[in-house]
Amino acid sequence: MTPAYVALHRSGELAARVEAAVQALAACALCPRACGVDRLADGRGYCRTGRLARVSSANAHFGEERPLVGRGGSGTIFFTNCNLGCIYCQNYDVSHLGQGHALAADELAAVMLGLQQAGCENINCVTPTHVLPQILEALALAARRGLRLPLVWNCGGYESLDALRLLDGIVDIYMPDAKYADDEVGQKLSAAPDYPQRLRAALAAMHRQVGDLAVNSRGVAERGLLVRHLVLPEGLAGTTEIMRFLAGLSRETYVNVMAQYRPCYRAAEEPRLRRRPAPEEFEQAIQAALDAGLNRLDERHARRLLYL
Repeated sequence: MTPAYVALHRSGELAARVEAAVQALAACALCPRACGVDRLADGRGYCRTGRLARVSSANAHFGEERPLVGRGGSGTIFFTNCNLGCIYCQNYDVSHLGQGHALAADELAAVMLGLQQAGCENINCVTPTHVLPQILEALALAARRGLRLPLVWNCGGYESLDALRLLDGIVDIYMPDAKYADDEVGQKLSAAPDYPQRLRAALAAMHRQVGDLAVNSRGVAERGLLVRHLVLPEGLAGTTEIMRFLAGLSRETYVNVMAQYRPCYRAAEEPRLRRRPAPEEFEQAIQAALDAGLNRLDERHARRLLYL
C-alpha cells in the first residue's frame, strides 16, 4: 500500500499543508496548551521548543508493537521535549531535560531516508505533537527524494483537533497513548486537567481519518489506529472507562495494554505511584478490555515483563 502522504505530495496539497503548519508557529496553538508564542522567532512555550525540532536519537527499533516491527524494525525518531508534564516519565532525560540536537528540515529528511535505506518498516515519530510543522517540512523533502514508508504518529494523546486536521491524509498510523479518564489525575500526573476530554476528541478524529488497524500479508501495519494504555497502580489510569470508550469507537480497535510502569523521575511525589502495578491489577485491566468487548488486545509482551 502506498503511504497516504505520497498522493498529497504529488497533488501539491502536502506543500500547502506544510505552509499552513509553519505559519501556525507564529502564534503557536499546535497543542491544547495554545501558548501563543512566536516560534518562528524561536520563542519557547510549554514544550520549550523553538523554530527547529530537536532529536535525541533515530534508529531501527525492535521493541515496538509487533505490527510495527516486522523484519526491519520500526524506524523511530525520538523528538526532544514534550507538551505533557508527566511526573513519572521514563524518558525524562529527553522529554523534560531536553537531551537532543536541533535539526533543520533537510537534516531531518535525511534521517527519514536513512531509516528507509536501513530497511525499516515505517517512520515512527515519537513525541511529535509539538514539532508537527517541522516534521511535515522534512516529510515533504523526503517524499520528493523517494520516501515511501508509512508514517506513524506516536503521541501522548493530548492533541489539538486543528493540528489533527493538518495531518488528515498524511499520517498512515496513529499510535496515541490513552493515559487517563479523570481530570484530577490528568492535572496531578501530567499537568493537563483537560486531558480526558482532549483524548476522547483526538481518538475519535484519528479513527475517522484512518479506521481500524490494517496489516499486510506479513502482519505489518499499513494504516489505522493503534492505542497504547499504560496500567498504573491503584487504578489511576481509569482503565475501565477508557476501554469502554475505545470499544465505542470500534470493537476492532487495536489496544496494547502495557505493564511497563515503574517509578521514575518525580513519581515519588505521588504516593500511589511509588510501586509497580501488581499482577492482579494488570489482569483486571485485561478483563476490563474484554468486558468492554474489545477484540484486538496486545498484552503478551506486557505479561512477560510483569511476571519476570
